[in-house]
Amino acid sequence: MRVRLRAFWLSWLLGCGTLHAGLFDDEEARRQITAQQASIEALRSEGRALEVRAAKLEEALSGQSLLSLHNQIESLRLDMNRLQGQIEVLVNESQLTQKRQRDFYVDLDSRLRRLEQPDGPVGPDASGTPETGAGTDAPADPTAANTSSTDGATAENRDYEAAYDLFRSGRYDDAIVRFREFIKVHPESGLVPGAHYWIGNAYYAKRDFRNAINTQEKLIAAFPASPKAPDAMLNIASSQQEINHKTAAKKTLEKLIAAYPGSEAAQKAKQRLADRK
Repeated sequence: MRVRLRAFWLSWLLGCGTLHAGLFDDEEARRQITAQQASIEALRSEGRALEVRAAKLEEALSGQSLLSLHNQIESLRLDMNRLQGQIEVLVNESQLTQKRQRDFYVDLDSRLRRLEQPDGPVGPDASGTPETGAGTDAPADPTAANTSSTDGATAENRDYEAAYDLFRSGRYDDAIVRFREFIKVHPESGLVPGAHYWIGNAYYAKRDFRNAINTQEKLIAAFPASPKAPDAMLNIASSQQEINHKTAAKKTLEKLIAAYPGSEAAQKAKQRLADRK
């Protein structure tokens, strides 16, 4: 009986030890699982943080790319404006040269006609005072007239080029003053519409969009047939867009297309309207 009882207690103690060992192993496994889950969650959290940083970085890079693209477009636009100014000067010089050439041939033809006329009678009447009105009707020295015309054209182009150089160098306030002086000194010049146009562009470059609009509107009203008129209208639309007057800008582009359908500015207006859709 004692032997059986002792065996029973021995078996019971051994069973308890095994059970305790099993419980210990299960608790350790749970702790490891918990630790692993915590590590996984930490990694997931870190991954989410990296995704946020990547998104922000991508957004920043995208913004920088757009800004860089915008700056490149503005630089190209200014370069095109510079070329337009140089073309204007060359066209004006060409027109003046053609005019001087026509005047020269007219004068040459007149001289040849006078040489072809027979000599007048010799005597007191021939050697006396010229016929009545000859002194007042005779043209002035054509060489002197052409020289005066050349000097005027040179001064005109020089003043225009000086104002344009200020615009090209970014001295917009000074350019505005010089172009206004040009208009005052040379009101009949064919470059006056261009002077108004560059004043408007100077205001646009200064981001003074309301004055840019007013200046270009005056150009269009005074010189509707000028080649600068469609470009001025396109500049108005750009200024309206800059001050968030999108509806007005759209109407201006449509008006430009209707008024100057064959102009390069009208083609640009069509492209802008297409981009808005």
